[in-house]
Amino acid sequence: MRRTALFAAAAALVAGVLAWPAGAAPSAPAAPAAFVHPGVTVSKGQLDFARSQVNAGAQPWKGAFDRMMASKYADLNRTPKPRAVVECGSYSNPNYGCTDEREDAIAAYTQALAWYITRDERHARKAIELMDAWSAVIRDHTNSNAPLQTGWAGSSWPRAAEIIKYTYTGSWTNSGRFATMLRTVYLPEIINGSNSNGNWELSMMEAAVGISVFLEDKASYDKAMAKFRTRTAAYVYLESDGALPKTVPSQNLDTRDKIVKYWQGQSTFVNGLSQETCRDFTHTGYGLSAISHVAETSRIQGQDLYGTDVGERLRHGLGFHAKYELGTAVPSWLCGGSLKPGLGPVTEVGHNALANRLGHAMTNTETLTLRGRPAGSNNLFVAWETLTHGDNPA
Repeated sequence: MRRTALFAAAAALVAGVLAWPAGAAPSAPAAPAAFVHPGVTVSKGQLDFARSQVNAGAQPWKGAFDRMMASKYADLNRTPKPRAVVECGSYSNPNYGCTDEREDAIAAYTQALAWYITRDERHARKAIELMDAWSAVIRDHTNSNAPLQTGWAGSSWPRAAEIIKYTYTGSWTNSGRFATMLRTVYLPEIINGSNSNGNWELSMMEAAVGISVFLEDKASYDKAMAKFRTRTAAYVYLESDGALPKTVPSQNLDTRDKIVKYWQGQSTFVNGLSQETCRDFTHTGYGLSAISHVAETSRIQGQDLYGTDVGERLRHGLGFHAKYELGTAVPSWLCGGSLKPGLGPVTEVGHNALANRLGHAMTNTETLTLRGRPAGSNNLFVAWETLTHGDNPA
């Protein structure tokens, strides 16, 4: 408790020092002087809280745990399916190892969570088996979706690895090989970002930040966080941005027409609108989820981005999309009066941080969050967030 209190005080101090103006670039390195472990998306304090609630039979955590344990990802008989080259084309055509890789990574994270909560070593050993199987084999990702695939799988692997390396008291002989895999196969594919739709780069930076924490790589952490800040500002609009959304310089969106086209034809901009709102809510949900995950990792590492424009964009982004996900009539100025809902299980982390921790009123987001409990997995890179972050004070 004393360490938690000290860390919270330090985090608050750092957040105050590093809370730059909305949309501005960070003026100081983002990486902490010393990385906190486990520290990718979920902290030890959060794990301890979830474990205590499950063991007490308290809801919604016990129900969330039961859902996780009933899933295919918690199966102790799961056989990993590693490939040397994972080839992923657009819309999963071709799909050579793509689903297997993503789901084995989620399974490793699931097994790590199961180990932490139950202390059943079989789950820790299964997580290690999955991580070892892939680190022994994979060498590359290819085809058009390679960056996104690497981002998705690369978001789950370090979450699993952080829990196992820093809480499991048994041996993980090949942890160094796993680190080498992340450093040589995953990080080079994602660290330089993407000029595709914003959810790509946000997921890639989520993976890069998580991998950098596990590797304790400050340079990569700073590079990924800088790209994340720029992309987040270009992904969710705030009225304080001005007449037009912010852009990523490398994309050369230097006219209103180019920006409107990139924003799926949307020409009216309001708080919380996303670059992919008029595409569909599912892809928008990927982007918002990645924003929340990076913000949560950053908070654990001592720099609370929720108090910056990142938090404001996430708050408005969640609230705007939750409103329409809940059935509010779509005005004619928004996406021609037609939306494609399907946000996914992506609201728990942001709602807990912004509504519970910071006290923002988020009525629509809260309603949607409660309706979706216990949140499951999107089978890509999101998993079990009612269990890990639902109303979690740590």
